[in-house]
This record gives sequence, C-alpha cells and structure tokens, in this order.
Amino acid sequence: REHKMISEKMKPYVKNNSAIRMMFEEGNRLRAKYGADKVFDFSLGNPSVPAPDSVREAIIELVNTTDPTVLHGYMSNAGFEDVRQTIAESLNRRFDTKFSAKNLIMTVGAASGLNVILKTILNPGEEVIVFAPYFLEYGAYVRNYDGVLVEISPDTTTFQPNLAEFEQKITPKTRAVIVNTPHNPTGVVYSEETIKKLSVILEAKQKEFGTVIYLISDEPYREIVFDGKKAPYVSKFYDNTLSCYSFSKSLSLPGERIGYVAVNPTCTDADLLVPMMSQISRGIGHNCPSSLIMMGVEDVLDETSDMTVYETNMNLLYDKLIELGFSCVRPSGTFYIFPKALEEDAVAFCNKALKYDLVLVPSDSFGCPGYFRMAYCIDTEKVVRSLDALERFVKTEYPDR
Repeated sequence: REHKMISEKMKPYVKNNSAIRMMFEEGNRLRAKYGADKVFDFSLGNPSVPAPDSVREAIIELVNTTDPTVLHGYMSNAGFEDVRQTIAESLNRRFDTKFSAKNLIMTVGAASGLNVILKTILNPGEEVIVFAPYFLEYGAYVRNYDGVLVEISPDTTTFQPNLAEFEQKITPKTRAVIVNTPHNPTGVVYSEETIKKLSVILEAKQKEFGTVIYLISDEPYREIVFDGKKAPYVSKFYDNTLSCYSFSKSLSLPGERIGYVAVNPTCTDADLLVPMMSQISRGIGHNCPSSLIMMGVEDVLDETSDMTVYETNMNLLYDKLIELGFSCVRPSGTFYIFPKALEEDAVAFCNKALKYDLVLVPSDSFGCPGYFRMAYCIDTEKVVRSLDALERFVKTEYPDR
C-alpha cells in the first residue's frame, strides 16, 4: 500500500521541482565528468564577484570588540533597532524617503520577507497578481498561505508589465501585486512611466472596490543597473508599498541570508504592519536573522561589490546572441538574460545545449514558455570561452538559421 509520508497538498509541487536547481544539478554532473573549467553553467544566480573587503573588516571588528553575549544573542523580533534606523537613514538619503526604524523589519533574505508579508496580509482565497515571466517561487509562497496566484501574460516585445490585462484582472479579492525590478529572469528595469501607470491603476481599483491592495516590491537586484542608470524606487510612487530587499546580490552575500522589509510610512495602517510582521515572523520561524551579519552590513550599507563585471558579461553575451540570430530584449540590469529559444520546446532546446556543456534554464517554470534564462554571474574569461560553445551549438543543432 502507498505510504503517505508527505502532505498531499505538497506532492505535486515536490514533483515539479525547481527547473533552476535541476539544471544546476545537471551542471554538477557535467563538472564531475569533464571538469569545472569545461562546463559553462548559466543556471544559478550565485554572485561571482567577492564581497567588498569592508564586509570582512566589519565582521572581524565586531568579533574582536563586541561582547559575545550581545553579538550572538537574541534581539527583538524586528531586528536591532539601531540597524533598522541606519538602514532607514540610508534609504532616506538615497531616495528622498521618510523611513524610520519603526517602518522596517529585518528578514532572512528577501524570500523570508515575502513570506512574512504574505502571511501577514493574506486571507484564504485572496489573490496575488504577478507579471509573467516571474520568479517561480512566488507561486509557492502564495500557496503557503492559501492565496491564489493570478498571472498576467507577458509583453514579449519589451517585458514591461502588460498593464491592459493587469487592469482587467484586478478584482475585489486582489490583496497584493508583486513587482520585481530590476527583473529576474529578463533583466528588464521597469521604467518610471510604467510604475506610475501601474500605481494609477491600483489607486483607482482601491477606490472602486473599497479595498487595500498592497504593492510588494521585490528588489534584491536594485543596485545592479547598467548604462549608468538607476532603478526607480517603487515605494515613492504608491503609498501601499511594501519593499523587500536582500543584501545577497549587492554585497555578494547570498549564503548569509540577510535582508529587510520596508513599509512605506504612508501605507494604510503603517504603524501596525511591522509589529504584526514581527509576531508573524515568530509563528513561521523567520524571526531573529543572524545577529553577526545584521550588525556587519550596518557599517557598509552604501557600498556594493564590483558590479561592472556583470555589465561586461551582459554585453558579450547579448552581442553574440544577436549575431547568432536570437531574439532577445537587452537587459538593463541584474545578471540575467532571457532570449527566445530556437524551437518552441525550450526544455528540448536546453537539453540539446547540454551536449555542448552549456547549462541553460528553460523558461516554462517562469510562466513564459519558449524562452531560456542565462545567469551570467560567472568569470568574464569563462563567458568569453562560452561564446564558441554557443556558436557550435547553434550551427550544429539549428543549421538552417
């Protein structure tokens, strides 16, 4: 007889494992077989540039000079107040905002922030809107709290949000909208015009339905923007914005799992949300992020790792992809590029690429079939060598192009 070892609700999601992780494991297999130097693994968004020296120096200073019972001890559920105030002041300086410590809660990365927000605001059956293509874990996060994920189909000419369909799909059950800019997987940065239009639509729908609709801004790539530009700060354009940030990409610290949620001070019930999230973080085991790294990032808030390598890598790949006949929107940030596959079945396309030691991620799980994602956070020297493999792959497997 069948043993029921796992939740029936979760069985289909366990079977439908992350395509990104599956391709990463395939990359591990190829590396073991042929050697790491021979495999061009574009599967995982793991920063390839080191954290600034100042991060290491800050941690060493803390370890050497801080009372261990304080350094490694519990703090309030929202995190150290002085760290939150320092972050608030940094945001105010950079974006002309009016945050204070009471508007922030420290989280175990942006993923934790998203889960804490959704647990706080969602009632069963309420809807969360996402714009395809989207980070595949959003669906899991929404289902965790019995919400309903509503997808907006992609505008594949620009990968800016499809606002016409968005306006039609907002209902009285819409509780939140998730935006991710700079965007994973496309590398697109939403324009200020786009964010303003989206905000106008949300304001009108709140009035029409008499509801509060939160705009959840997932922004771990906020600092990785190309061509000397900056990403618009979403919270400046819509009162009911909850911003999720992570230091994983800006400071190359993904394994440290540290980030925060910033509640717009003009948000409905702004003074209640952080205390609510603080209590809820305990209930789902997300409270008290690492005290050491929380204190460590406080000293380096306005610094980043050397992001120039990502722009160099993007230009190398983009130029080669266009030369080989791919259709592709040029990224404006992040370390992802999202070309259209050379056949309808992106999974088959990516499986063929493995024969050329190219590890690519098919787009199906991002809600946008027929494309593939390349995470080019690898050494530039390796990107250069991968260009020949890309050319051999295309000319051998798709000779009629």
